[in-house]
Amino acid sequence: MKFLDQAKIYVKAGDGGAGCVSFRREKFIEFGGPNGGDGGRGGDVVIECVQGLNTLIDFRFQQHFKAKIGGHGMGADRHGANGEVKVLRVPPGTQIFDEDGETLIADLTQAGQRFVLCKGGNGGFGNAYFKTATNQAPRHANPGLVGEERWVWLRLKLIADAGLVGLPNAGKSTFLATVTAAKPKIADYPFTTLHPGLGVVRVDAREMVLADIPGLIEGAHEGHGLGDRFLGHVERCRVLLHLVEGTSEHAGKAYKTVRKELAAYGEGLDEKPEIVALSKVDALSPELLKEQVARLKRAAKRMPIILSSASGEGVEAALRALFSYVEDARKEEQRENAPAEETGWRP
Repeated sequence: MKFLDQAKIYVKAGDGGAGCVSFRREKFIEFGGPNGGDGGRGGDVVIECVQGLNTLIDFRFQQHFKAKIGGHGMGADRHGANGEVKVLRVPPGTQIFDEDGETLIADLTQAGQRFVLCKGGNGGFGNAYFKTATNQAPRHANPGLVGEERWVWLRLKLIADAGLVGLPNAGKSTFLATVTAAKPKIADYPFTTLHPGLGVVRVDAREMVLADIPGLIEGAHEGHGLGDRFLGHVERCRVLLHLVEGTSEHAGKAYKTVRKELAAYGEGLDEKPEIVALSKVDALSPELLKEQVARLKRAAKRMPIILSSASGEGVEAALRALFSYVEDARKEEQRENAPAEETGWRP
């Protein structure tokens, strides 16, 4: 299944049913009067956030969604049936933007959240509604109102506890495949990941979700390479693991290139907690390893983790460092969402 994190769709709520013009025509009832029923309400278009989805691929081959119209009113004061609601299911982390692509309409981050995107039109009144003392035989009814319609953008920002960032071929996919059951493409030749990947890490009976973001290059915030399209997936991460390839020409320059792109993208990415690791150290000689560690330490202003996904060196240390940040963030969120303690005072 392909990963799709953006889709433009057209949605239209159902039109309301028309009211009915009808009169009672029964034997021995001389003045039966009007009995035309009202039309039913058109169906709404609802966006629902559900578990089990991690892509917008369902909107790849179908872009138009319409709810059912309301049933028309009938004689004998029968009300038309309401139109069926059209429910669109999206994964957690989906944002809904207006057609301009900038106006945020809704942000669905938790399973079970629902948002009415378009409201159905009200049904029209039948002629029985217009009966008065001075107009006892009305011969008109209302048509149903038109349901709302609009074009919207759906954008998915993966919800992960930690995110992997770095230049292409920094070893992010290999690290993800080593510590999780995810199976990203990895090979012994240079290439870059084209789609974000997710995996669940388990250490010491604890779990967290790890996201692998396609590699950045210089000028990514201006659209170079894959551009900054996938940087939105690390906006919701609590901590970043910045992998710097040990076999690169200069580890310090490689680190600064990615940090520059994070700062240029904005959204507070350069302010997130960061763990720096020098990857692929199994391919370095002791002299070159010492030199690259010193370069990265000067650039990052901290001692990097020495890491090799192939040999397993430094993997546990990196995971424990990630877990420490993730657990602190989770505790902080619990404190913020906890109800205020009662003080015993009553208004």
